[in-house]
Amino acid sequence: MSKVLELFGLSTARRADWRAVVGAQQCPYLQRVCVKTRKSEPEVAIGSCTVRYGRAGVPIVICPHRLLERRQVFVDCQHLLTLHEPGNEFHIIPEVSVPGGSIDYCLASVKAGRVKDFVGIELQTLDTTGTVWPERQLFLHEHRVPARRDDVESTRSFGMNWKMTSKTILVQLHHKVGTFEHISKHLVLVVQDSLLAYMRREFAFAHVHAPPRLGDPMHIHAYAVTEADGRLRLELTERASTDTAGVESCLGRQPTPRLELDVILGVLESKLSARTLLTFEGPMLIAKPVPTA
Repeated sequence: MSKVLELFGLSTARRADWRAVVGAQQCPYLQRVCVKTRKSEPEVAIGSCTVRYGRAGVPIVICPHRLLERRQVFVDCQHLLTLHEPGNEFHIIPEVSVPGGSIDYCLASVKAGRVKDFVGIELQTLDTTGTVWPERQLFLHEHRVPARRDDVESTRSFGMNWKMTSKTILVQLHHKVGTFEHISKHLVLVVQDSLLAYMRREFAFAHVHAPPRLGDPMHIHAYAVTEADGRLRLELTERASTDTAGVESCLGRQPTPRLELDVILGVLESKLSARTLLTFEGPMLIAKPVPTA
């Protein structure tokens, strides 16, 4: 049984022309060539979306673009656009700069070219230790797709970097949530349910509220990986929220610099275009590169 559960968005448990799939290298979530490429072979896309981890074989999503399935993560944030009105357009705007870095996406409510409201959305999946590449190559070899012998026979394995992934995202959130609280907007962290469970165990989450409070600036949406008709699917299973003090309590940090509302609105409106308009057709804009193995 392969440890790679999804390759280029397709379940490895289903029949497919894997030679053609690997040749096309298409990501169904971005509707373009997969952007996860090998450092040693930049023309080769890795394509590993979800893997089987541990003795229980828990499905773990390792590519943030996998979270864009059906664009449901954006739909699930619409209720946080408290100033949205019927007739406004929804736009998905990638990489919006704020103090401490940038936000993966902003979902904006737009009327006549002006942003009326917005919510920031950060996507976070687990980083791996080691490499998934040998498991990928072994799966392809078993399905009669040419693979190098040294890859197929490799004893290298992979694990999940739970601690570093959790600490990194909490530090990043700490740098950004103060800005959103200051301008009375919402920032949403989208994660898998297993990562949220780890963070609850290992960090001070006493100030994180479930069910969430609409007035809190920081929201967490956790998704489970379920199976239906032989395909893996993301389902929203838990929502929680907190404020700047709650995020700071996780790491014992001090407040961060803030950016005024007019500055962020200017950045968002400068990026509006027909390509950012939220529809259920057309390619998905890329927020940021994905680390490669």
